[in-house]
Amino acid sequence: MANEAVATAFVGIGSNLDGPERRVRLALDALDGLPRTRVVRHSRLYRTAPWGRSEQPDFVNAVAEVSTALAPRALLDALLALELAQGRLRDGTRWGPRTLDLDLVAYDAVRLVEPGLTVPHPRIAERAFVLLPLAEIAPDFDIPGVGRVRDLAAAVGEQGCRALD
Repeated sequence: MANEAVATAFVGIGSNLDGPERRVRLALDALDGLPRTRVVRHSRLYRTAPWGRSEQPDFVNAVAEVSTALAPRALLDALLALELAQGRLRDGTRWGPRTLDLDLVAYDAVRLVEPGLTVPHPRIAERAFVLLPLAEIAPDFDIPGVGRVRDLAAAVGEQGCRALD
């Protein structure tokens, strides 16, 4: 990445099936192994009540800050490949249980809407399970068109999200 343009991106990580803490830690390692990408830092792990559909196990969530030379679409494609490698099947069910969920939460100051990719994540301002871990590692990051992370986290409260470590 020495002579390449490098961006800072934030990736939301979640799992509630098949050893979710282990799956989140595996995902952090896998993110660091992506081409032209490295994990700069990551939050602690958080336990979160299910969002959208309550009849499923609690989630374990985290957020990673990555430095990447991948464009947003290429990074998303890499994230989807990591999900698939951990057994994630995308069957169209929204907010259901999953072995791994990786979301491209933000990518520098980029605002992007195209088929299958919206950056920043369209529901970021509603989700404590993203904002609390993100506030831990980047409280002053200004999410383009949304606001400063610390302010957004304060506005949503805990929503049943609590740190594990």
